[in-house]
Amino acid sequence: MKTLYYPQFDELVVTEQPVPEVAAGEVLMEVAACGICGSELESFAHRSAKRTPPIIMGHEFCGVIAATGTGVTQYHTGDRVVSNALVFCGECDACRVGATNLCRKRQVFSIHRNGAFGQFVNVPVSSLLPWPEGVPAEQACLAEPLANGVHMVALTKHVACKRVLILGAGPIGLMALQAFKVLRNATCYVSDINTQRLNTARQLGAADTLNPVEDDLPPRIREITAGEGVDIVVDAVGRMVTTQQAVQVVRPGGAVVLIGLQEDAKAISNYDLIVTEKMVTGSYAATQQDMATALEMIASGDVDVSSWVHTYPLSDGVNAFKDMLHAKNGHIKSVIIHGLQNEQL
Repeated sequence: MKTLYYPQFDELVVTEQPVPEVAAGEVLMEVAACGICGSELESFAHRSAKRTPPIIMGHEFCGVIAATGTGVTQYHTGDRVVSNALVFCGECDACRVGATNLCRKRQVFSIHRNGAFGQFVNVPVSSLLPWPEGVPAEQACLAEPLANGVHMVALTKHVACKRVLILGAGPIGLMALQAFKVLRNATCYVSDINTQRLNTARQLGAADTLNPVEDDLPPRIREITAGEGVDIVVDAVGRMVTTQQAVQVVRPGGAVVLIGLQEDAKAISNYDLIVTEKMVTGSYAATQQDMATALEMIASGDVDVSSWVHTYPLSDGVNAFKDMLHAKNGHIKSVIIHGLQNEQL
């Protein structure tokens, strides 16, 4: 099968690899589309040990079942499906309470097992969801990053929420923007240093945008919120400075959600947190319920996961990866479309 292969550090190549054999309890999926995640870009750019080559990356994907392994009864050959990025055991304490994203035995496509930058991939049935009718492949595959935004909404559902600040207008920041708008009816502000990305954020419904190079963020937030501050801050950048800014601008009793991972920042003042009862939480991936909610949002047309996305055939996968890596011409998101499936679906 044709793949976008990561054979060694600093190298990506479109090449042939063996079709995986379908395993018990799994399906062999013929991939229709797969998004490129920022975590994959970071791993490639920094030679991260998290994703050690040789491997096929790709964990935002949808497709058609080509074969089923023994014991599979829920799905059949020809079914259209979307996959979570995670494989979970379903038996540990986290899984039993529905926190499948925190499974003690979890595996991640493109880290612990080959992903979907190829024509076929093996997927356990527990990671699958039905692909809604009428949703194009290049949108269905983006349920997983949107589900990250849905998960952040779920983590902060206990916080009274009128205003949300998103730090970073990359893919996850833009998905968080839309999730908080649709699910919490929040007024959302977005901060980024890239003017083109801020333009996209406004197109997707941001009430205001800020550039921290031009705006001193804490006083600017106080100004636009009449001194109240924001209820929730999502740090989708993950640098020391953005973590510090997040804690500074959230109101007393508000919540900061950390999802960006550019640096392992240890920058939070205990005093500032304690005397204001500000809450800080990490957010990791998405549960199956988050995925289902994201698919419903896409199918209903409540979110825009396509106008700001670039699509590429698998044969041009290296450029798809590198255009996103280098943010060429304000590039935000790449999705690899598999030609055969694109013609069929």
